[in-house]
Amino acid sequence: MLKARVRTICPLDCLLRIRRRTRMTDLDVRRTVLLTGATGNWGRATLREFRGHPEYLVLAFARPTDADREVLQEFADMENLEVVWGDLSNYVDVLRAVGRADVVLHVGAIVSPLADIHPQLAWRVNIGSMQNLIRAVKAQPDPSAISVVGIGSVAETGDRQAPVHWGRVGDPLRVSRFDEYGQTKIVAERLLIESGLPRWAWLRQTGIFHPGMLEIRDPIMTHSPFNGVMEWASAEDSARLLVGVSSPDVPTEFWGGIYNIGGGEGWRLTNWQLQVALGAAMGVHDIRRWYDRNWFALQNFHGQWYSDSDRLDSLVPYRQDTFADAVERAVDAAPSSVRSAGKVPAWIVKNLVMRPLARKPRGTMAAIAQGDSEAIDAYFGSKEAWLAIGDWDTFIPPSPSREVTLLDHGYDESTPPSRWTTLDYMEAATFRGGELVSPVAGDHTAPLVWRCAFDHVFAASPRLVLRAGHWCPECVRDTEGYARQAQRNPFLAQAELSFIAPANPATS
Repeated sequence: MLKARVRTICPLDCLLRIRRRTRMTDLDVRRTVLLTGATGNWGRATLREFRGHPEYLVLAFARPTDADREVLQEFADMENLEVVWGDLSNYVDVLRAVGRADVVLHVGAIVSPLADIHPQLAWRVNIGSMQNLIRAVKAQPDPSAISVVGIGSVAETGDRQAPVHWGRVGDPLRVSRFDEYGQTKIVAERLLIESGLPRWAWLRQTGIFHPGMLEIRDPIMTHSPFNGVMEWASAEDSARLLVGVSSPDVPTEFWGGIYNIGGGEGWRLTNWQLQVALGAAMGVHDIRRWYDRNWFALQNFHGQWYSDSDRLDSLVPYRQDTFADAVERAVDAAPSSVRSAGKVPAWIVKNLVMRPLARKPRGTMAAIAQGDSEAIDAYFGSKEAWLAIGDWDTFIPPSPSREVTLLDHGYDESTPPSRWTTLDYMEAATFRGGELVSPVAGDHTAPLVWRCAFDHVFAASPRLVLRAGHWCPECVRDTEGYARQAQRNPFLAQAELSFIAPANPATS
């Protein structure tokens, strides 16, 4: 029986009452944090971190399913936890919860691979929940009394490989093909930035390293190119970040910003380094014996090393873990069958586990077997490129440059937003192959009218375009057309793989 308090939320007529909100001065006046996505990997880690902070009352928003109830049993004795049952796509449920909150940590979302299997569900939940949260905050007597932290993803900027493997906020948004999760996060980010809410921030989460990493067995594994990169962050550091941004003492400059979450230098790995590390943790001395080399895509995933992730840690310090710490925890938490996987003959693992996995729906080898040209082109560039990959004897472990390189954002970035002028906006639009349609530019947070190179007209604030890297919402949805767009959009061309000399498959 769940011991954490489960309370029926008051009816709607009491939600709009004037509530006394004040900074916490003692434990009798606790700051109330609404946490969505509380039963996911990051959500559970966040609840564990909040357990040690009795100065907060945490409202864990969860669906009343058997699965969520089972997950929350871990927190049955958590004194500062209250479970709020509801559905993020139901505005009434969201309004009832938001009416009690000082801080909203919106972690809840449909993520990959589930988002790949049920894209319509991902769009309904990931975008609908943000719409409901914004509406609910605006319905309060004092919206400025509620801080909203939205969560984005490294998937918003798509595939990055050497020599363009460094990234920062403001780079082109370029989602990999078939990645509906990344697309929903772009829309949700746009909604929050343009919402007009007084206190918000958007955090683009990177790959979260959590204890269950050693047990993941899904065809999405084959989508990750060996020569790709990722700046990871541990679930525990990510949880410390969310507790940190819930504090009333967060620097004022934090609000209204978009940030990349990353673990820093020690967490910047190639995908091949991650494969080797996870294999070693399971006692596998040569991970190559588990796979054929050409099972893994050459492109069309996501990941980058961040040139700006230190910025977030300087504002809200959260980094404590090393990659070695996280791997050790994963090993300790793994079942004995996983920890001793290296003792199983490699040919058994390869032929009875990994080969069938690669051939499952959404696996790269399923695309090859079915002759799915669209998927083959996305993952490998072409059937010919896949055939040219070769065996392990020609493989050279990738070693991308660790010298930071920056993409051009198309305007003078030394000018603070408060001093942006129409000229800055025109330069940015021209660099994107478009134009500024609005004759007069006002505040950098107010929407202007723009036109892209393909004559799509759209509204967006200069903050959304210059600072966050958004551009035409119709073009970003056309993932198959990125190469064509890049011919007219120099901003996008910097990150478009077809404009970058492709790596030789024999050494990728």
